[in-house]
Amino acid sequence: MAVFSNAKNYRMAADVPLLIPEVNADHAAAIVQQRRLRNWSGCIITNANCSATPLVMALKPLQDTFGVRKVMVTTLQAISGAGYPGLSAYDMLDNAIPYISGEEEKVESETLKMLGNWDEGHGFTAASMVVSAHCNRVATREGHLECASIELGREADPEEIIAAWENYQSEPQQLKLPSAPEHGLLYSREPDRPQPLRDRDTGRGMTVTIGRLRRCPILHYKFALLGHNTIRGAAGGSILNAELCVSKGLV
Repeated sequence: MAVFSNAKNYRMAADVPLLIPEVNADHAAAIVQQRRLRNWSGCIITNANCSATPLVMALKPLQDTFGVRKVMVTTLQAISGAGYPGLSAYDMLDNAIPYISGEEEKVESETLKMLGNWDEGHGFTAASMVVSAHCNRVATREGHLECASIELGREADPEEIIAAWENYQSEPQQLKLPSAPEHGLLYSREPDRPQPLRDRDTGRGMTVTIGRLRRCPILHYKFALLGHNTIRGAAGGSILNAELCVSKGLV
Protein backbone atom coordinates (compact mmCIF):
# COMPACT_ATOMS: atom_id res chain seq x y z
CA MET A 1 0.00 0.00 0.00
CA ALA A 2 1.24 3.49 -0.88
CA VAL A 3 0.59 6.15 1.76
CA PHE A 4 0.52 9.79 0.63
CA SER A 5 0.65 11.73 3.87
CA ASN A 6 -0.02 15.33 4.80
CA ALA A 7 1.16 14.70 8.38
CA LYS A 8 4.48 16.03 9.67
CA ASN A 9 5.66 12.50 10.53
CA TYR A 10 8.35 11.04 8.23
CA ARG A 11 8.84 14.30 6.28
CA MET A 12 12.50 14.59 7.21
CA ALA A 13 13.27 10.84 7.18
CA ALA A 14 16.37 9.99 5.18
CA ASP A 15 14.54 7.70 2.75
CA VAL A 16 11.15 9.44 2.48
CA PRO A 17 10.49 11.94 -0.31
CA LEU A 18 9.12 15.32 0.75
CA LEU A 19 7.48 16.01 -2.54
CA ILE A 20 6.14 18.96 -4.52
CA PRO A 21 5.85 17.74 -8.13
CA GLU A 22 6.60 21.17 -9.62
CA VAL A 23 9.77 21.40 -7.55
CA ASN A 24 11.43 18.03 -6.96
CA ALA A 25 9.63 15.35 -8.97
CA ASP A 26 12.89 13.39 -9.20
CA HIS A 27 12.83 12.87 -5.39
CA ALA A 28 9.98 10.39 -5.89
CA ALA A 29 12.64 7.86 -6.92
CA ALA A 30 13.65 7.62 -3.24
CA ILE A 31 10.78 5.21 -2.60
CA VAL A 32 12.66 2.48 -4.49
CA GLN A 33 15.44 2.64 -1.88
CA GLN A 34 12.88 3.09 0.89
CA ARG A 35 11.18 -0.19 -0.02
CA ARG A 36 14.49 -2.00 -0.16
CA LEU A 37 15.86 -0.66 3.14
CA ARG A 38 12.62 -1.12 5.08
CA ASN A 39 11.62 -4.36 3.36
CA TRP A 40 8.26 -2.85 2.45
CA SER A 41 6.04 -3.63 -0.49
CA GLY A 42 4.34 -0.26 -0.01
CA CYS A 43 5.82 3.18 0.59
CA ILE A 44 5.35 6.57 2.25
CA ILE A 45 5.43 9.84 0.33
CA THR A 46 4.90 13.10 2.22
CA ASN A 47 3.89 16.57 1.17
CA ALA A 48 5.26 19.66 2.82
CA ASN A 49 4.21 22.09 5.52
CA CYS A 50 1.49 24.43 4.24
CA SER A 51 3.76 27.50 4.47
CA ALA A 52 6.87 25.83 3.07
CA THR A 53 4.93 24.64 0.00
CA PRO A 54 4.21 28.00 -1.68
CA LEU A 55 7.59 29.40 -0.60
CA VAL A 56 9.49 26.54 -2.23
CA MET A 57 7.38 26.76 -5.38
CA ALA A 58 8.27 30.45 -5.69
CA LEU A 59 11.97 29.82 -5.00
CA LYS A 60 12.50 26.90 -7.37
CA PRO A 61 12.61 28.86 -10.68
CA LEU A 62 14.93 31.41 -9.07
CA GLN A 63 17.22 28.69 -7.76
CA ASP A 64 17.39 27.09 -11.20
CA THR A 65 17.99 30.36 -13.06
CA PHE A 66 20.06 32.53 -10.71
CA GLY A 67 20.86 30.50 -7.62
CA VAL A 68 19.53 31.43 -4.16
CA ARG A 69 21.85 32.06 -1.21
CA LYS A 70 19.66 33.53 1.54
CA VAL A 71 15.94 33.65 2.27
CA MET A 72 14.13 35.58 4.97
CA VAL A 73 10.38 34.95 5.12
CA THR A 74 7.57 36.22 7.33
CA THR A 75 4.33 34.29 7.09
CA LEU A 76 0.79 35.54 7.77
CA GLN A 77 -1.02 32.24 8.20
CA ALA A 78 -4.76 31.65 8.11
CA ILE A 79 -6.58 30.28 11.14
CA SER A 80 -7.62 27.15 9.21
CA GLY A 81 -3.98 26.08 9.39
CA ALA A 82 -4.54 25.37 13.08
CA GLY A 83 -7.11 22.69 12.22
CA TYR A 84 -10.67 22.39 13.46
CA PRO A 85 -11.77 23.70 15.93
CA GLY A 86 -8.28 25.23 16.16
CA LEU A 87 -8.06 28.69 17.69
CA SER A 88 -11.10 30.27 19.28
CA ALA A 89 -12.70 33.40 17.89
CA TYR A 90 -11.85 35.07 21.19
CA ASP A 91 -8.15 34.37 20.59
CA MET A 92 -8.16 35.68 17.02
CA LEU A 93 -10.61 38.58 17.00
CA ASP A 94 -8.67 41.87 16.93
CA ASN A 95 -5.45 39.89 17.21
CA ALA A 96 -2.42 38.33 15.54
CA ILE A 97 -0.23 35.70 17.18
CA PRO A 98 3.52 35.82 16.46
CA TYR A 99 4.09 32.16 17.33
CA ILE A 100 3.06 28.81 15.84
CA SER A 101 4.67 25.89 17.62
CA GLY A 102 7.29 24.15 15.46
CA GLU A 103 6.31 26.07 12.33
CA GLU A 104 9.44 28.11 11.81
CA GLU A 105 11.66 25.06 12.19
CA LYS A 106 9.56 23.16 9.64
CA VAL A 107 9.68 25.95 7.06
CA GLU A 108 13.45 26.27 7.41
CA SER A 109 14.33 22.57 7.31
CA GLU A 110 11.76 21.38 4.78
CA THR A 111 12.72 24.11 2.31
CA LEU A 112 16.33 22.91 2.29
CA LYS A 113 15.32 19.28 1.77
CA MET A 114 12.94 20.00 -1.10
CA LEU A 115 15.34 22.34 -2.90
CA GLY A 116 18.21 19.91 -2.38
CA ASN A 117 19.19 16.83 -4.37
CA TRP A 118 18.39 13.14 -4.30
CA ASP A 119 21.05 10.61 -5.26
CA GLU A 120 20.52 6.89 -4.82
CA GLY A 121 24.05 6.41 -3.59
CA HIS A 122 24.08 9.31 -1.13
CA GLY A 123 20.45 9.99 -0.28
CA PHE A 124 19.14 13.53 0.19
CA THR A 125 21.50 16.49 0.21
CA ALA A 126 20.16 19.79 1.54
CA ALA A 127 20.24 22.89 -0.63
CA SER A 128 23.20 25.19 0.04
CA MET A 129 21.22 28.22 1.17
CA VAL A 130 20.21 29.79 4.48
CA VAL A 131 16.51 30.16 5.37
CA SER A 132 15.14 32.22 8.27
CA ALA A 133 11.39 32.13 8.98
CA HIS A 134 9.09 34.10 11.28
CA CYS A 135 5.60 32.57 11.37
CA ASN A 136 2.46 34.39 12.49
CA ARG A 137 -1.21 33.42 12.82
CA VAL A 138 -3.62 36.07 11.52
CA ALA A 139 -7.40 36.33 11.30
CA THR A 140 -7.90 35.20 7.71
CA ARG A 141 -9.90 32.06 7.02
CA GLU A 142 -7.83 30.40 4.29
CA GLY A 143 -4.69 31.25 2.35
CA HIS A 144 -1.20 31.78 3.73
CA LEU A 145 0.35 35.10 2.69
CA GLU A 146 4.14 35.33 2.92
CA CYS A 147 6.66 38.15 2.53
CA ALA A 148 10.10 36.98 1.39
CA SER A 149 13.46 38.69 0.93
CA ILE A 150 16.14 36.84 -1.01
CA GLU A 151 19.78 37.04 -1.97
CA LEU A 152 20.42 35.53 -5.38
CA GLY A 153 23.50 33.76 -6.63
CA ARG A 154 24.00 36.44 -9.28
CA GLU A 155 22.60 39.85 -10.13
CA ALA A 156 19.33 39.91 -12.08
CA ASP A 157 16.90 42.53 -13.36
CA PRO A 158 13.32 42.49 -12.07
CA GLU A 159 11.94 41.48 -15.45
CA GLU A 160 14.33 38.52 -15.57
CA ILE A 161 12.98 37.31 -12.25
CA ILE A 162 9.36 37.74 -13.31
CA ALA A 163 10.12 35.92 -16.57
CA ALA A 164 11.62 33.02 -14.60
CA TRP A 165 8.35 32.68 -12.71
CA GLU A 166 6.06 33.19 -15.69
CA ASN A 167 7.94 30.83 -18.01
CA TYR A 168 8.44 28.04 -15.49
CA GLN A 169 7.00 24.80 -16.82
CA SER A 170 7.39 21.72 -14.69
CA GLU A 171 6.62 18.04 -14.91
CA PRO A 172 2.97 18.09 -13.70
CA GLN A 173 2.05 20.64 -16.38
CA GLN A 174 3.97 18.76 -19.08
CA LEU A 175 2.27 15.49 -18.09
CA LYS A 176 -1.11 17.25 -17.73
CA LEU A 177 -1.76 15.52 -14.43
CA PRO A 178 -5.45 15.81 -13.46
CA SER A 179 -4.90 17.93 -10.34
CA ALA A 180 -2.14 20.10 -11.78
CA PRO A 181 -3.10 23.72 -12.49
CA GLU A 182 -2.37 25.12 -15.93
CA HIS A 183 0.16 27.41 -14.28
CA GLY A 184 1.81 26.41 -11.03
CA LEU A 185 2.93 30.02 -10.54
CA LEU A 186 1.17 33.25 -11.43
CA TYR A 187 2.74 36.69 -11.15
CA SER A 188 0.32 39.55 -10.45
CA ARG A 189 1.45 43.03 -11.47
CA GLU A 190 -1.21 44.78 -9.41
CA PRO A 191 0.47 46.73 -6.57
CA ASP A 192 -1.71 45.30 -3.80
CA ARG A 193 -1.74 41.60 -4.73
CA PRO A 194 -1.76 38.78 -3.86
CA GLN A 195 -4.56 38.86 -1.31
CA PRO A 196 -5.98 35.75 0.41
CA LEU A 197 -9.63 36.60 -0.25
CA ARG A 198 -9.09 37.35 -3.95
CA ASP A 199 -6.29 35.02 -5.00
CA ARG A 200 -6.30 31.85 -2.89
CA ASP A 201 -8.61 29.92 -5.27
CA THR A 202 -6.51 30.58 -8.39
CA GLY A 203 -5.96 27.36 -10.31
CA ARG A 204 -8.59 25.63 -8.14
CA GLY A 205 -6.46 26.44 -5.13
CA MET A 206 -3.37 24.78 -6.61
CA THR A 207 -1.60 27.84 -8.07
CA VAL A 208 0.81 29.98 -6.06
CA THR A 209 0.33 33.71 -6.72
CA ILE A 210 3.34 36.02 -6.47
CA GLY A 211 3.47 39.82 -6.51
CA ARG A 212 5.11 43.04 -5.32
CA LEU A 213 8.62 42.25 -6.58
CA ARG A 214 10.98 45.10 -5.70
CA ARG A 215 14.54 45.77 -4.65
CA CYS A 216 15.51 44.95 -1.06
CA PRO A 217 17.95 47.32 0.67
CA ILE A 218 19.40 44.45 2.73
CA LEU A 219 19.29 41.46 0.38
CA HIS A 220 18.67 41.61 -3.39
CA TYR A 221 14.89 41.44 -3.82
CA LYS A 222 11.67 41.13 -1.83
CA PHE A 223 8.21 39.95 -2.87
CA ALA A 224 4.92 38.57 -1.59
CA LEU A 225 3.46 35.14 -2.29
CA LEU A 226 0.25 33.31 -1.48
CA GLY A 227 -0.77 29.66 -1.34
CA HIS A 228 -4.03 27.96 -0.40
CA ASN A 229 -3.15 26.13 2.79
CA THR A 230 -6.09 23.69 2.85
CA ILE A 231 -5.80 22.72 -0.83
CA ARG A 232 -2.30 23.13 -2.23
CA GLY A 233 -0.74 22.86 1.21
CA ALA A 234 -2.80 19.86 2.25
CA ALA A 235 -4.89 17.18 0.48
CA GLY A 236 -4.52 18.75 -2.97
CA GLY A 237 -0.76 18.45 -2.71
CA SER A 238 -1.01 14.79 -1.67
CA ILE A 239 -3.35 13.98 -4.54
CA LEU A 240 -0.95 15.56 -7.03
CA ASN A 241 1.89 13.56 -5.49
CA ALA A 242 -0.09 10.36 -6.05
CA GLU A 243 -0.81 11.29 -9.67
CA LEU A 244 2.89 11.93 -10.28
CA CYS A 245 3.98 8.61 -8.77
CA VAL A 246 1.38 6.73 -10.81
CA SER A 247 2.58 8.46 -13.98
CA LYS A 248 6.15 7.34 -13.18
CA GLY A 249 5.09 3.74 -12.54
CA LEU A 250 6.27 3.92 -8.93
CA VAL A 251 2.91 2.91 -7.45
